[in-house]
Amino acid sequence: MRFLLQHNPIAGSFSHSRLHKLSYLFMDSSTLRTAAAATRLFTINSSPCFSSSPRRLITTSLAFKRINNNNYKNDDDNNNNHHPLTLRTKDLSSVSYRNHPTPTSETEEKMLDSRSWEILKIKLKQLGLDIGRCAPGVENRMLCPKCNGGDSEELSLSLFLDDDGFSAVWMCFRAKCGWKGSTSALVDNNRSQSSLKKFSKMKTIREITEDSLELEPLGNELRAYFAERLISAETLRRNRVMQKRHGHEVVIAFPYWRNGKLVNCKYRDFNKKFWQEKDTEKVFYGLDDIEGESDIIIVEGEMDKLSMEEAGFLNCVSVPDGAPSSVSKKDVPSEEQDTKYQYLWNCKMYLKQASRIILATDGDPPGQALAEELARRVGRERCWRVRWPKKNDVDHFKDANEVLMYLGPGALKEVVENAELYPIKGLFNFRDYFDEIDAYYHRTSGDEFGISTGWRALNELYNVLPGELTIVTGVPNSGKSEWIDALICNINEHAGWKFVLCSMENKVREHARKLLEKHIKKPFFEANYGGSAERMTVEEFEQGKAWLGNTFSLIRCENDSLPSIKWVLDLAKAAVLRHGVRGLVIDPYNELDHQRPVSQTETEYVSQMLTMVKRFAQHHACHVWFVAHPRQLHNWVGGPPNLYDISGSAHFINKCDNGIVIHRNRDPEAGPIDRVQVCVRKVRNKVVGTIGEAFLSYNRVTGEYMDIV
Repeated sequence: MRFLLQHNPIAGSFSHSRLHKLSYLFMDSSTLRTAAAATRLFTINSSPCFSSSPRRLITTSLAFKRINNNNYKNDDDNNNNHHPLTLRTKDLSSVSYRNHPTPTSETEEKMLDSRSWEILKIKLKQLGLDIGRCAPGVENRMLCPKCNGGDSEELSLSLFLDDDGFSAVWMCFRAKCGWKGSTSALVDNNRSQSSLKKFSKMKTIREITEDSLELEPLGNELRAYFAERLISAETLRRNRVMQKRHGHEVVIAFPYWRNGKLVNCKYRDFNKKFWQEKDTEKVFYGLDDIEGESDIIIVEGEMDKLSMEEAGFLNCVSVPDGAPSSVSKKDVPSEEQDTKYQYLWNCKMYLKQASRIILATDGDPPGQALAEELARRVGRERCWRVRWPKKNDVDHFKDANEVLMYLGPGALKEVVENAELYPIKGLFNFRDYFDEIDAYYHRTSGDEFGISTGWRALNELYNVLPGELTIVTGVPNSGKSEWIDALICNINEHAGWKFVLCSMENKVREHARKLLEKHIKKPFFEANYGGSAERMTVEEFEQGKAWLGNTFSLIRCENDSLPSIKWVLDLAKAAVLRHGVRGLVIDPYNELDHQRPVSQTETEYVSQMLTMVKRFAQHHACHVWFVAHPRQLHNWVGGPPNLYDISGSAHFINKCDNGIVIHRNRDPEAGPIDRVQVCVRKVRNKVVGTIGEAFLSYNRVTGEYMDIV
């Protein structure tokens, strides 16, 4: 046998494999086979065709068999003479191993690059992993520094060092921890990742039996304990619940069976401390009971599985590892990486045949998190969930055993039979909204018919409903913004609503003047527009300022850039949550930034934008008034425009809940010039209004709109 170290004349460098182990040579079965590794080290010195740095050490392994006189004999040698292994290389002299000693632990450490090995040890030490006694190439068990092995302090962390000792991977197999990672002494960590895949597959499963675990039949003490929890002797017998002596106490043993074979065992003491057998297969407790079943019940603990049997449900299993503290925010990992829920994948053939999976986990937050994690993996579309009944006015029963103990098996059976569909995001049933529908029918919220505008002429045509979108349009100088200001002042006076205003065409001080004049019903200044009317006093002004501060929030863009609709809605959401506003005014549409992708048409953009506005209104129960100007009207003869005349898209009328045109008479011969025509062109909800027209009188001094007597 020999290694050939080949010189590459083109590259001018020496290439070889770092480590190749020779295959062990086995004799026939009559001979006791023992493999002893004889490792020989040699260093290749510098030569003109090599680099000046020493080459990496090379190891070889020989296999021997033991003979009767306890000496060792080379399998390839028929006499007892020990010939050294000779490596022949091209253009190089042979290197003999005759006088080298058998390797010790010190020489094995020399196999590794000492500097890289020390770096790896330091890195792992910083993570709480001491590898001083760990061996490369095999699984090393130790206490997990993250969870400390749980209550039982089990050696739950498996550490794997690569064969050459340059990288390490680790994984904690406790379901409530699952800490894992990898590191390398080298910059390139690809070796660690490949080792992680190798490591995840290397865990060996122990073969266990009742005898090997020293399980015993249940004694009277534990039988009495189960009887107190209403678990019958027959249920205990059928599930083969046993006991085990643990130190100075006796603990409950829940054997886990698969196809009649014992594959795991979980223990519980009187302090409700749990632990399981190490290196065993993770499966459901009661797995054989669901074979071939179309309906399956999954509970959180073995006691709950036994309780379900008392209620008549044999098709029930329990998870082996309890519940997580919360739902993971990450996507469901692959089967190989999903270590916390490996029992699901191990039992996937049992679950695959089930058409209905009832999740009866605990009612506390971890139990609900477990239900969500299970549903994510088995498919929400075939999941149902159990709603535990109320224990009192505040609390609910926690689990199946509590219901069994306090309400009996009949009540537990009824709870399971009344399991409801597991919720799927975006998919609902009218039952999910019955409370809201009941409140609507009985008019308990008070705004089912909308909020009055404050004008009798509009009571039958238009009322303001939370969660709707109203588009307001009209030709320039027709009073659109003034009418909306007067409307929100009326709603604040009658209903106490607060508002957030995004009015880009108004200066803040001028907008404040308009609102104060409508609220106090006096002019802000002594000026020509006020005529002989008395100006608001200082006291009224101060009172008005307090009203402004308590009623309105402002959305203002403080730089030269145009605000986007998303920016406006984000700030409006903050105003809803922070100040409790019920109405949003966006005035006007053309003052927003409407940049869109080249491939998107204006019609598509407007549709998408209005969808965002409507969703905001619905989700926050906030009414939105959106002012949009009409396009340039050709051959206009003075009449009110149509909603389809709005510049941009017909979606303004198609998507809005209400469409209103404000129009003011400009021709004295056609009637009073202070008369304003309010044209209600669209009302989606017939409960709050209908299509029609109303006329109001405009007071130029105070900006008020009043009913015409």
